[in-house]
Amino acid sequence: MNVANKTHFAFWFAVVVLFFSASARAADPAPIEGFSDHGFLVEEAYNQDLGEVQHTLNAAHISDSRRRGWSFNLEQEWWLFTEDHQVGFSIPFYRLREEGEKQRGMGDILVEYRYQLMKEGPTRPAVAPKFSLILPTGDRHEGTGNGVVGYEWSIAGSKKVASRLAVHANVGLTYLPNVRAPLDNSQRLSPRRSLVSYDLGTSVVLAVSSDFHILLEWLGEFENEIDGNGKKKRLFKAALSPGIRAAVIDKEGVQTVVGVGVPIGLTSPADDVGVFLYFSVEHKIF
Repeated sequence: MNVANKTHFAFWFAVVVLFFSASARAADPAPIEGFSDHGFLVEEAYNQDLGEVQHTLNAAHISDSRRRGWSFNLEQEWWLFTEDHQVGFSIPFYRLREEGEKQRGMGDILVEYRYQLMKEGPTRPAVAPKFSLILPTGDRHEGTGNGVVGYEWSIAGSKKVASRLAVHANVGLTYLPNVRAPLDNSQRLSPRRSLVSYDLGTSVVLAVSSDFHILLEWLGEFENEIDGNGKKKRLFKAALSPGIRAAVIDKEGVQTVVGVGVPIGLTSPADDVGVFLYFSVEHKIF
């Protein structure tokens, strides 16, 4: 998708958002309060309620001249003692072909802890910092892992700014010490190099009704990696993703949300265009 097509897509999506906003049902005074959930690319700063657990499965299809195929991610989140503390894990799987090479299998698992530093109020946002331990469960020769224990720090902020509108923002840092990567046309590995990457993200959520949302997300990643010659390089990957999500089951003790997004690469290192599928079940266990 060239730049002109991407611009036209973003324009018409904005038109659709404005149309739904203008025609949304007036009978629902505050539909943004209907439900909150994970964003697709940008995290929302709301921990699990006491006694509640969430299971999330997403699948992303990448369609690009360099990389094509599917990636999957299974995530689970639990409260820990109180609503202020949350633990979880994230398990990625890949079925891709990149530059003619297959990437198959499980990636590096993340074990996560998040603290609800601030709960949302009339004049203040929800704020939740998170620390993740990256376990080397992937295979660096298959391109599904980095082969080292890594660390990730991030912070999410969320605020409902109107009866139908919420905004979210993320800042994150990833540190991978002493990484070695396969060299081109060789069985050898590169020298050990420590990699530091950063990411920024923001999203806007429009509640058409209490159980249907339109999302527009932007994610920028300043990614540090090792090339086929063993040298470090930094890439900037930016994507804009319009999407929708709906609470198809929303009753006392259980909520099921489905959604779809269309990430569009804005910079040349980013994947050109893709489809993001989302499924979540959130329920009480006591």
